[in-house]
Amino acid sequence: KTPACCAVAPPPPGVRELLKKVPDEVAEKFYGCGSPTPNGIQGLRQAVLDLGCGSGRDCYVCAGLVGEAGSVTGVDMTPSMLEVARKHADEFCTKTLGYSRTNMRFVEGQIEKLGEAGIQAGSVDLIISNCVVNLSPDKPAVLREAYRALAEGGEVYFSDVYCNRRLPEEIRTHPVLLGECLGGAMYERDFARICREAGFLAPQRLTARPFQAGLRAAVSDPELREMLGGAGFSSVTYRLFKLPEGLLEEGREDYGQAARYLGALPGHKLSYALDGEQELEAGKWHAVCGNTAAILQHGWLSRHFQVIGDSTNHFGPFLPLGGTQLAGPASAADAP
Repeated sequence: KTPACCAVAPPPPGVRELLKKVPDEVAEKFYGCGSPTPNGIQGLRQAVLDLGCGSGRDCYVCAGLVGEAGSVTGVDMTPSMLEVARKHADEFCTKTLGYSRTNMRFVEGQIEKLGEAGIQAGSVDLIISNCVVNLSPDKPAVLREAYRALAEGGEVYFSDVYCNRRLPEEIRTHPVLLGECLGGAMYERDFARICREAGFLAPQRLTARPFQAGLRAAVSDPELREMLGGAGFSSVTYRLFKLPEGLLEEGREDYGQAARYLGALPGHKLSYALDGEQELEAGKWHAVCGNTAAILQHGWLSRHFQVIGDSTNHFGPFLPLGGTQLAGPASAADAP
């Protein structure tokens, strides 16, 4: 009924191709805002967890990306949706993907209580979620459980709807607005705070699409339009990394470090953006903050980057150079 749960950006080519292969029933019964799957997981043998998987569309995509040796688990609290997800899993993996067996499983449970659903601590490399955290009545618990389930070096990569202010109770409890992913939209600063409290000290805001104008046009009920008032909403994709303790900190700090992207991520031959603030051109050394350096050195993306420098010397807050070429090592062989 509203443009809230719409894609932030078109998915990369590899994801688009897999989306075409997803069984019709799975695709038709899926609700979400985009396809929150990071490039580069192809063939990594990762363990992927989808929070609130619904009919399982994103799980089917990830099943194709991680390969037969990888694993994908979908968690949802709705038995009818899980029935659809399970119904086509074996045939999709063995006939469509050509695997010897399925690499997907679907578990009934609450995303606030992953332990009760059998998700062990440190057992997951990548967590995805598609307009689901928004619907949870206990968002801090979701993030705490995600942090517990992630292995070090892992990432939570998810799309959801956020607001530019704290919403009053009448909006937060309105059944229509809740169903449209608006009532549960978090104020982004509050979201950043609960991320830090859960252990995710450096949330990366990758993409954002405001949809205020389309929202006003789509909401036909004048009472709802008046209730929403001047609140602004956006579909946003966030990345949350779990690294060994002490490597990440609140805020972007300058330690004189630099990173070079090797240009090997599928769909990102020329450049790569870890977040929405800095584009790293392939083959060039770029100044990066301490958090970015740590993520690129110790996260699952490490094989695609070179990083020089450490956190011995602090030079104050990090000020991005907008892609300026640095006077760094001329080649990989020159890097210390």
